[in-house]
Amino acid sequence: MEERKELYIELKDEEWEYKGVTHDRDVVRAIVFDDEGYLYFVRAVRNDEFGEATLIETSGGGVEKGEDLVPAVKRELKEELGADVDVVCKIGVVSDYYNLISRHNVNNYYLCRVKDFGNKNLTEDEVERYHLSTLKLTYDEAIAEYEKRRDSRLGRLIGNRETPIVTEAKRILGDKLK
Repeated sequence: MEERKELYIELKDEEWEYKGVTHDRDVVRAIVFDDEGYLYFVRAVRNDEFGEATLIETSGGGVEKGEDLVPAVKRELKEELGADVDVVCKIGVVSDYYNLISRHNVNNYYLCRVKDFGNKNLTEDEVERYHLSTLKLTYDEAIAEYEKRRDSRLGRLIGNRETPIVTEAKRILGDKLK
């Protein structure tokens, strides 16, 4: 693959009033693809402080204290998708805010190829509170799903963060994606 510069995107939360930041969260996320050109995401069905919403999101989560980013993304993908992956490259970083909970997120995005699927290891919250499930989509279906989910405030925040990353993954992979 060609030499490329990692993306860096800084976003503000225009959905909720800014009241300061009480904590930062280092996050790893991945655009996961298979050899047939499909992409894998998680769907969450939520009804919490952010409101009621059905969302599409890249798989990923918080980096544990002392954990390196690549092992963290592999761990998160195994937990949420049951996927064993090869990390192809780092796509970039999206810095964003969740004003409602006074949090600044540093989202480190990776492009990962699935080697194999096995059992998921979801937390109780991911099962009971967020009802996480796996979505297998083409690129166009993924973009359409992000647009559809802009009907909620949280859906708009996530779409603003992830649509440019999914688009960059398409640029990197080109014809390898459906």
